[in-house]
Amino acid sequence: MAWANHLLIAPILLPLVTGAFLLLFDERRRSFKALVSLFSTLALLAIAIALMTYADAAPDQDAATQVYLLGNWAAPFGIVLVLDRLSALMLLLTSVLAIAALTFSLARWHKSGPHFHTLFQFLLMGLNGAFLTGDLFNLFVFFEVFLAASYGLALHGSGAQRVKAGLHYVVINLAGASLFLVGVSLIYGVTGTLNMADLALRIPLVDADNRMLLEAGAAILGIAFLIKAGMWPLGFWLPTTYSAAAAPVAAIFAMLSKVGIYILLRLSLLLFGADAGASAGFGEPWLLYGGMATITFGAIGVLASQAMGRLAGSYVLVSSGTLLAAIGMANVSVTAGALFYLVSSTLTISAFFLLIELVERAQDPAADVLAVTMEVYGDDMDEEEVEEEVGVAIPATLVILGICFTACAVLLAGMPPLSGFVAKFAMLTALLNPQGLGASDGSISITAWGFVTLLILSGLAAMIAMTRAGIRTFWAPIEGTVPRVLVMEFAPVAFLLVLCIGLTIQGGRVMTYMDATARSLHSPRNYIADVLSAPSLPGPKTSEAK
Repeated sequence: MAWANHLLIAPILLPLVTGAFLLLFDERRRSFKALVSLFSTLALLAIAIALMTYADAAPDQDAATQVYLLGNWAAPFGIVLVLDRLSALMLLLTSVLAIAALTFSLARWHKSGPHFHTLFQFLLMGLNGAFLTGDLFNLFVFFEVFLAASYGLALHGSGAQRVKAGLHYVVINLAGASLFLVGVSLIYGVTGTLNMADLALRIPLVDADNRMLLEAGAAILGIAFLIKAGMWPLGFWLPTTYSAAAAPVAAIFAMLSKVGIYILLRLSLLLFGADAGASAGFGEPWLLYGGMATITFGAIGVLASQAMGRLAGSYVLVSSGTLLAAIGMANVSVTAGALFYLVSSTLTISAFFLLIELVERAQDPAADVLAVTMEVYGDDMDEEEVEEEVGVAIPATLVILGICFTACAVLLAGMPPLSGFVAKFAMLTALLNPQGLGASDGSISITAWGFVTLLILSGLAAMIAMTRAGIRTFWAPIEGTVPRVLVMEFAPVAFLLVLCIGLTIQGGRVMTYMDATARSLHSPRNYIADVLSAPSLPGPKTSEAK
């Protein structure tokens, strides 16, 4: 459809135009800027839904790819935007998180610093461009756009801890961007192209003398993405930065680590899949074992965390490690389960970051320290005092926050009946049945058993840590204040958690989509053919001649 073809560039143009337009107004027009930003983000969500509907219009096919030729130059010479099921999924997930984070920020955070809405829109532009671009150079451009915006957002709200963590974040990501540029340069020097589809055809033809240089470039490029994804030992910066950021910023930052996951998934299967000749499977063992190490490191961080912000940041590492290990398994069914897990875990982590601020309002500044001290030394309240409190009504606000906290705990731990369990069950089923259900050869590798063990233990670690945090927050016998929570602060948390419930209810339909996405990723021939054969539109003179 023609409208869908032109709609493909809208997720990039809309936030770009909105962000530039908002620069024309100073901070005294903050309410107007917030209204414009919210309207633009809602429109972006509608566009993402339309694009996903189009991408999934042919569920019986391996791929439904739409190509947009910028400047009307055919690939591989021109810039192309490519929509398939995976990019449509990431666009929709980004839009959903953007709506939740932006709505939450309207309560107070958007007033805490200048140009919040402009930076937010430019962040969305960079993210959407990274998901849609079909070549490595423009991937670098969009990478830099959303990184530049994220630098400002990471520092938004000031404060010594936030500034310190934000500056660390800036330095680490500048180093990653430099590696990105070096890796891209090496790949271009060997292959003579940066179009992803064209690279997939040229890599098998690279001679042995140049293959080492090609793989060195790919490895350097991979390190840049692994820094963003937070793989151990490159992700030491992530828990500190995310926990120090403002709540709505941390909520949308949950998507930033998934950019690295997306690119690694896309490029590993497109460029180094089964058809890559001597380079087939390049990097898969590093992703697998690095992902498992990241799960271990993240789970230890989750157990060691005393503050809930740090706990959430550590769980981002667990999520990234799980996805990296799943990519390294190079199994279609594991990839499908991992995509379900990507959506569920990202929604949950984002909701948890928003919830943390609301929950912590009910605590005294010294509450956490006092709770730990009482636990260590065994100090208990007198029985008479405890008996006096029996039957005291819990304020409705705390009840609602407690229910949301419990839902987050169940989702993070991967316990039934919510979507976290569905995602982990899908991955466990694929790992324990590598040849498919009912296959005669059911041998399971030691590595797969290790991955299964880590999936289960990481869920146990999350449940232990969340239970401990919940007891200290909601059950500890320490006087606290009932937090003042606005509807626009609670609504985004409830919205994200309801979406997780929807993933559970519609688990069959969602898994069908994820299966189709995984099949197209592991068999990228249609993607390559669609990109390289996309025709240029006839010019005005050509049309008149006809």
